[in-house]
Amino acid sequence: MFQLPRIMGHRGAAGVAPENTLAGLRIAAEQGMQWIEFDVMLSGDGVPVLFHDDSLKRTTGCDALMADTPLADLRKLEAGAWFAPEFAGEPIPTLEEALRFLLDRGLSPNVEIKPSRGKAVPTGRAVAEVMAGFWPLERIPALICAFDREGLAVARDLAPKVPRAFLMRRPHRDWRAAAKTLKCSTIHIGGRWLSARVARDIKDAGYGLAAFTVNDPAHAKRLIARGVDCIITDVPGKIAAGL
Repeated sequence: MFQLPRIMGHRGAAGVAPENTLAGLRIAAEQGMQWIEFDVMLSGDGVPVLFHDDSLKRTTGCDALMADTPLADLRKLEAGAWFAPEFAGEPIPTLEEALRFLLDRGLSPNVEIKPSRGKAVPTGRAVAEVMAGFWPLERIPALICAFDREGLAVARDLAPKVPRAFLMRRPHRDWRAAAKTLKCSTIHIGGRWLSARVARDIKDAGYGLAAFTVNDPAHAKRLIARGVDCIITDVPGKIAAGL
């Protein structure tokens, strides 16, 4: 059975470092994380990169869409100064760069397929192809996760050996059928909406269970008492200390 960690960094360590950057991955690792989650979108020319929003504006200041911007232009941007001056110059990494960073340190990725509008299938394909061709599952475990069922289905078909997680902000009525169809190992739900009953049903069905994005240690303790295996958090050091 797939084994989730007790705590996982979210977007690296998004509460203490710029999200979806190598700096965020590094700080999550420094705070003791063995597993680190991050988002992957496609650049305008189809390269999988770490990013969350359709628009580049919030974290780079560039008033453009990720889906319209080729990698060469993304390389000219920086994604750290918005968070704090000491992160100025932090680039948008490619998926391969992030995976190599983690692989060199023996850390596990939880790669979220985060498609721009209408890009679920190509984003899922790009993530699956990179993971299937790059990541040594025989040495270090990994996950591919998504809210989008189309993208996760592509990952199931193209990278069947990489375990999958089905994401839901709130529990869906058909979560059992979806998780079975997508051949998922774990289910990840917004911690705000995860009741004890739903947690029990998921665990009884044989799935690993993670809650996101939980930044309060007291809330984390309550969720663990309900049967949650993994807390996904922006502040991994704080949650680790609180638990």
